[in-house]
Amino acid sequence: MLACSLAALYGLFVWWFATGAILYLDGLPKRTFPASMLAMTVLAGAGLVAVYQSRFDAGPVGAYHAFTGALAVWAWNEMAFLTGWITGPRRVAASANARGLERAAQATSMIIWHEAAILIGFCALWAAASGGENRLAVYSYGLLWAMRLSSKFNIFLGVPNAPVSFLPERLRHLASCFRERPMNGLFPIVVTIATAGLALLIQRAIGAASEGEAIAYTLLSVFMALAILEHWFLVLPWQSEKLWKWGMRSHHSRLPVEAPLAGVALSSYADARTKGSL
Repeated sequence: MLACSLAALYGLFVWWFATGAILYLDGLPKRTFPASMLAMTVLAGAGLVAVYQSRFDAGPVGAYHAFTGALAVWAWNEMAFLTGWITGPRRVAASANARGLERAAQATSMIIWHEAAILIGFCALWAAASGGENRLAVYSYGLLWAMRLSSKFNIFLGVPNAPVSFLPERLRHLASCFRERPMNGLFPIVVTIATAGLALLIQRAIGAASEGEAIAYTLLSVFMALAILEHWFLVLPWQSEKLWKWGMRSHHSRLPVEAPLAGVALSSYADARTKGSL
């Protein structure tokens, strides 16, 4: 029980600290980005080494190494995206009259290289863990990817609290693909499925045959719970950026426009005309 509690606290801390650190770094002047990306590349490389070396270790140490290694690779992709290094070929706002498939195509072209980089990261982790019994790195990264895709689809379809305040200035054009709506049809389906998945993960953690297995499922459970919470942030009238005030300081000192997460006026960001129909 103690081991699972410590694992849960570790997962929660890593989520909070890593998110804040990346937000802080991507809000710094552009001249700092090469150094930041170099540091993240070293970190991601160390993560892949940790996953490779722990592929045969199904114990507690192996679980922590695999989980942390997967997060290091994920953090590299997040940093590359938020610094604007790996995004997509389209760097301008979506057309004001774009609807349906045209709007979806323009939104996709803004982030497609980022999605390709995530896929490459997944393949790298799969290769690093290949042949071993410890697959936690692959499962952790896959969970993050699936839930992040869900968030993107929900924001595209429309939510009341799109995370515009987290966008650095160079990515403001992304807000032109956001929609402000009370709810969309995908949200309750995703949250229901994810909650059911969380219940199964908790059940597996409780009924685990070993301490290493219990820790692995606990870490997955924590990140599934946090992913569900981040989905609720999209619809609840609460400013989630309060969790990372220290990380957002570098943004607030540079952005000419600061939009709150709740009740945000999307039009204040790069001509973000988001209320058109699909």
